[in-house]
Amino acid sequence: MSKFIFFAGKGGVGKTSMASATALACARKGHKTLIVTTDPASNLADVFEHEIGHKTTEIVHDLFAMEISPDAATAEYKARMLEPIRQLFPDSVVKIMEEQLNSPCTAEVAAFDKFIDFMNDSEYDVVIFDTAPTGHTLRLLELPLDWKKAIEASEQGSGQTCIGSVQTLQESKAKYEKAIELMRGKGSRFIFVLTPDSTSIYETKRSIDSLAKMMVRPSLLVVNGILPEEECTDPFFKKKSEMQQKYMKQIESVFRIPILRVPLLDTEVKGLPIIERLGGMLYGSTRII
Repeated sequence: MSKFIFFAGKGGVGKTSMASATALACARKGHKTLIVTTDPASNLADVFEHEIGHKTTEIVHDLFAMEISPDAATAEYKARMLEPIRQLFPDSVVKIMEEQLNSPCTAEVAAFDKFIDFMNDSEYDVVIFDTAPTGHTLRLLELPLDWKKAIEASEQGSGQTCIGSVQTLQESKAKYEKAIELMRGKGSRFIFVLTPDSTSIYETKRSIDSLAKMMVRPSLLVVNGILPEEECTDPFFKKKSEMQQKYMKQIESVFRIPILRVPLLDTEVKGLPIIERLGGMLYGSTRII
């Protein structure tokens, strides 16, 4: 059975770097691994220095990647929603349905739909989700609740919603519910990445509390960008290090979750050698899955 690892956290804390290092470490251990990003502003291709795009792309042996394009995912979703309509109704009805699907919520659902396709695919041993910034991730997890409300309301009306026909959504209901259960199950791990500063701590706490309401609990915190103490002889960096240590104590007291500490690297996380080096820091003596 596939294992699922979700990386979450506010923008700019290093989620993609940590997700990429984890993916490469899994692949090196012989697990067929897929890393997927739902972030429209993803730099996954830059980190691996490999063209990826909206398709499953092999990076190295046992490691594959995909950058979900919101536009492409929306187009695919609309085509799937409209196909049964085209077979049964005239063009005038199809046109009305197309207009109804031109909605921001359609794009959200399309991203989630593509997202969970990988959770129903047993081809990979490990699937790693390098998610968008936390607020967007939480919104994706909450979407099935909105769909249920939309379905119930539309059953009393026209039978249409802004994300497709009630009949089509009902047919997908089991797939969506299975995905949510997988996220809550033992085969899934939520890893939060943060930096030792007040904003990152606040955002992480708020997000973990929100996930708890959906019965999803994180299994690991990765605190990134810690200044190496031996390098902090300069007064400026010494003060900065002392501030970070204060926030580290706060992190340890607020979160009762295992913590991995990652030092600030002397280079950009880019290219396989650096990604592998980071993976060694993360999982040198720690089990990944």
